[in-house]
Formats: sequence, structure tokens, C-alpha cells
Amino acid sequence: MALVETTNPRRTATREKRRQQLIDATIKCIARKGMSSTTLSDVAGEAGLSQGIVNLHFESKDNLLNETLRYLADEYKTHFDAALHRAGSDPSHRLRAVMELDLHPLICNRRKIAVWFAFRGEVKSRPAYRRICDEYERYYDNVVENLCRKIIAEGGYENLDASTIALALAALTDGLWLSCLISRQTWDRNKAENSVRTYLCNTFPEHFEIASTISED
Repeated sequence: MALVETTNPRRTATREKRRQQLIDATIKCIARKGMSSTTLSDVAGEAGLSQGIVNLHFESKDNLLNETLRYLADEYKTHFDAALHRAGSDPSHRLRAVMELDLHPLICNRRKIAVWFAFRGEVKSRPAYRRICDEYERYYDNVVENLCRKIIAEGGYENLDASTIALALAALTDGLWLSCLISRQTWDRNKAENSVRTYLCNTFPEHFEIASTISED
């Protein structure tokens, strides 16, 4: 009689828990020390595990970093898609929702932003990072551009180009993220949110009002 191999759910859960523990520790280490200075020993110490456990789950620093970047990208996409879903079908509501998400403390916090910029700084020399970042950015840009295109058509806005507006929104977000990271004493989330509201109001005055608020849920 042939033996059927089974998977132990407890063992699988423990493995996933350990991997997530190490990814979380990697994020903390990169935010604190930078990518090049972070070692597997640092990650193990931050996670409260042995370096052998790190090697067991990821085999190398490159694998660990790749998985960390993939985790961040997947986490963002999950929140992004959820924000779109909650906003319903109206394109202006959906665009507002994703702009709100980009400044929500869950996304716009110094630790995660520091790690995002650290990975972005390596894309020229790391094809794996470039693939992951390009995939995430292409998805984001396509959604935002399509929403802008629908708003332009719906509102009859003349002389507006959806791709140009989407590019400006992405640049605005990147600039606000950078300010959050480096301007610790002067960063003001409310002012950052207001700058996005002002841009949307000035660009699509029939769809956005300056008095609209950004959710903190």
C-alpha cells in the first residue's frame, strides 16, 4: 500500500510565521541601518532567532531581500485593491480613495518609506528589484491613469491629458513621502493631505471639493 505524504498544518503555520517574523525584522533593520549595512546576523538578532534559522528559510541575503520587497509590494497592492473596492464604481471616489491611501499612516510612515526608497535606489544594479518595482508601479499608474481618463470624459474637461495628470499625482506622492522621511520636524500629515486635495480640486473642480476630508480609518 502506497504511503500518502501529508502536510502538517502546524508545521506549515510555524514556517510561515518564522518567514514573516524575519521579513518584519528585515524591514526594521533596513529602515535603521540601510540595505548595504544590514546583515543576516542583524536580522536574526532583530527577530530574536538564530542566523541558522534565517539561512534555513531564505538561504541568502539576496533571497531575503527579494522576498521582503515582494512582501511590501503585495501588501501595498492588497490595501490598494481594498481601497478601490470600498470606494465603489464612481471614478472620482476611487481616485480619492487611492490618494488617501498613499498618505494613510499605514502606508505613509518613515519605516516603510525608508525601505521603499532603499530598494528603489538599487533597481539599476538589481534586475530582480527592478522587475518587482516596475510591476507594482505599472499597475498603480495604469489604474490611476484610467480613473483620470474616466473623470475627464465624465466631466467634459478640455485640454486635460490623463497620463500627464497621473504622472503629476505619482510625483506629488513621491515628494510627500520623501518629505515625510527627511523632514521629521516639519512634516505635517494634514498639510500633505491638503496639498493632494488642492491639486485634485484645481484639476477636476466638478468632482472634488477642497473641503473633502481624507479618512484616517
